[in-house]
Amino acid sequence: MTNLHEEDVPFEEWHETLVRVRYSETDKMGVVYHANYMVWFEIGRTEFCRSRGFSYHDMEENENAFLVVAESYCRYKAPAYYDDELIVRTHITELRRRSLRFGYEIARLSDGKVIAEGETGHVVTDGAGHVRSFPALYSQLLAVTPDSAIHLTQPPTAERVPEEIAPE
Repeated sequence: MTNLHEEDVPFEEWHETLVRVRYSETDKMGVVYHANYMVWFEIGRTEFCRSRGFSYHDMEENENAFLVVAESYCRYKAPAYYDDELIVRTHITELRRRSLRFGYEIARLSDGKVIAEGETGHVVTDGAGHVRSFPALYSQLLAVTPDSAIHLTQPPTAERVPEEIAPE
């Protein structure tokens, strides 16, 4: 199997997801309530994984592997308001044998202003909550750029993975 090293992972590759602020996500003053940024981070990392050809559900069902949020951080830089279109930018900042970190940046589409930035740290566990190693196929898929990622209509297997990312 190919071993991934941090220097091999394309950390500069950002994935962008568009979200629109819903009325229910704002407070009485019309400003987005702070907890919604964590929800948007989740949307960003879910779409990041999809852009690499798989979903969380694939890992859970096929490998009994779960990405548990172990820590989260958000710095609020400017308010977002009802009906703002926001771009959630997501990338991997660290990919290790048993953990993964995502970095985020949220910007308002209309003016490009970065309104929040943050990070989440995840530990890979089994269904019982015991820490385990990242399934090799999924760490390989996370490490590819979207151009070389495959989009799976069935659970990943070595036979459906391009040679450049398939385990050896």
